[in-house]
Amino acid sequence: QMDVHGRIREVLAETIREELAPEHQQLSTEDLIKALRQRGIIDDVMKELKFVTDVDEKERTSAPKPATRFVDREPPVLKKTNIDPTRRYLYLQVLGGKAFLEHLQEPEPLPGQICSTFTLCLHFRNQRFRSKPVPCACEPDFHDGFLLEVHKDSLGDGSKMVDATTMLSICDPVHMVLIKTDTFGETTLVASYFLEWRSVLTAENGVTTLAVELLGVGTESKVSVGVLNIRLEMYPQLNKTLSPEVTNAQFALERQKTAEKERLFLVYAKQWWREYLQIRPTHNVRLVKIFAQDENGINRPVCSYVRALRAGRLLDTPRQAARFVSVLGYERAPVIGGGGGKQEQWCTLLAFLCRNKGDCEDHANLLCSLLLGFGLEAFVCVGTKAKGVPHTWVMTCGTDGTITFWESLTGHRYIHRPINPDDPPLVEQPKPLYPYRTIGCIFNHQKFLGNCQPSDAVEVCVFDLHDESKWKPMSGEAIKSVCSPGTTSSVPAFPPLCASTIDAAVTSNEIELQLRILVSEHRKDLGLSTVWDDHLSYLLSPALAAYELERTTSISAGNEEFQDAVRRAVPEGHTFKGFPIHFVYRNARRAFATCLRSPFCEEIICCRGDQVRLAVRVRVFTYPESACAVWIMFACKYRSVL
Repeated sequence: QMDVHGRIREVLAETIREELAPEHQQLSTEDLIKALRQRGIIDDVMKELKFVTDVDEKERTSAPKPATRFVDREPPVLKKTNIDPTRRYLYLQVLGGKAFLEHLQEPEPLPGQICSTFTLCLHFRNQRFRSKPVPCACEPDFHDGFLLEVHKDSLGDGSKMVDATTMLSICDPVHMVLIKTDTFGETTLVASYFLEWRSVLTAENGVTTLAVELLGVGTESKVSVGVLNIRLEMYPQLNKTLSPEVTNAQFALERQKTAEKERLFLVYAKQWWREYLQIRPTHNVRLVKIFAQDENGINRPVCSYVRALRAGRLLDTPRQAARFVSVLGYERAPVIGGGGGKQEQWCTLLAFLCRNKGDCEDHANLLCSLLLGFGLEAFVCVGTKAKGVPHTWVMTCGTDGTITFWESLTGHRYIHRPINPDDPPLVEQPKPLYPYRTIGCIFNHQKFLGNCQPSDAVEVCVFDLHDESKWKPMSGEAIKSVCSPGTTSSVPAFPPLCASTIDAAVTSNEIELQLRILVSEHRKDLGLSTVWDDHLSYLLSPALAAYELERTTSISAGNEEFQDAVRRAVPEGHTFKGFPIHFVYRNARRAFATCLRSPFCEEIICCRGDQVRLAVRVRVFTYPESACAVWIMFACKYRSVL
């Protein structure tokens, strides 16, 4: 390539020497252009230039206005995707949004300013995608394309190119979840939408555009939150398209079948409930939950929220699965207005995972699904904790009859030993360690059992699930008709878990550095100097690793070596103090504020004395879905002056 700048500089110098020396007159732009043209440089440059048009004029005019004017620091690199020419793909493009009226007054962010963002998550037939985050605006600037593979799962058909008729029988929708992330990194579920993509099968050129209206979630499930412009395209193009009459007939048939199955199940559930109440009238106050509302306000049988879920290589043991579920954030469904009422919202798995937090029901459903995937007989239990607070947890039944309760919010496990109320008073009874008080029903993806024992207190419950005088079962066939995958279009398929995108070492270093700055500033405000002991900080690592191991496996290991190392690092006559704390978020400032609320930690951070040396160590343990356990340990050593 020619050095344009260099050539122009030479011409400029030459022109100035020739023309300006005698008269000292100003050199105009015309003079410079004339000089460049005389020397043939403009012609050379024009030959070198290549004009590339990458956007049609028509597309350029119809594209929505960008929401902000900031430029990505890294220019987007289009990755090449290996497309199998023998497979059929659905190319789904999101071409901007409009009418997100909640963000009508949103100020335009300045370049480099952190702002709230929207992210769109998709799931289709075991494939998951996530859009680039775009700033929240009335017309969010979504411009993403997703290549979804469309194929039959049945043996023998997997390698064939699917035709239009076969695709018409694939009733799985594209599940789209819109997440809002605020400036503090807190996520909110904005909308959850099931896109019927098969309308593209009738498009003559294999391309169709849709304006998808997204509705809110929970109490706002009837309120529009915005519209997404979506373009669907089949690749390779279909040889033969279907007529709209055929597709409409198929959709009507599916709706009819689904409605009929759901109607029959509802009739059966009502009959089952009547029989259950006839056993004992007091059963009507027990927490027997047959249906639950999802984020879109749709009533679905509780059994449809659970499915045997295998985590592939991402989780190795049931206890690790329990740890993973416990580090997903806990947040009760939002309620508008006071009164302390609890808004019911059992999220679909995709909505729960994309948001990375949910209510106790979401945690219990996921943990039960993972334990079923590990081959255990697991159930979700619906009951109450202390003070009659409704709660859900997980139970596993061992082949030897051992009943284990798993608390999905903490990962704790409790062995259940029932108290026999008929025992004489002198017989020592086991003291329950679990926090559960009553249990109304248990369920998984195949079974639903209502507790019909005289008392629903957990401590006296006998979990002999085959004894129908203690547990009233629902028909397995009835549950299967509405809850097994593919039976009805209203039961969404489960997405696969995704590996973590967090670099544990980098994140640990970042948080640790931020905490050091925060501690130094805090001590400076108190008029104290801060001296960090890097060696002591490093010695805290084994303790943090041991804490996480203990949380995951209930086995404590390596404490002796840690204590020995600390004793060696703390000189004679000095005192050592350490304070470990655990978080499930990565916000250093928020963590520091929480730490200061502990008198023990505050004592370490604000330590005064002779030869005070401070240490802090952060260790981030990553789990699937970008969930993480963050362990922080503050420590200090100082000369004891008595």
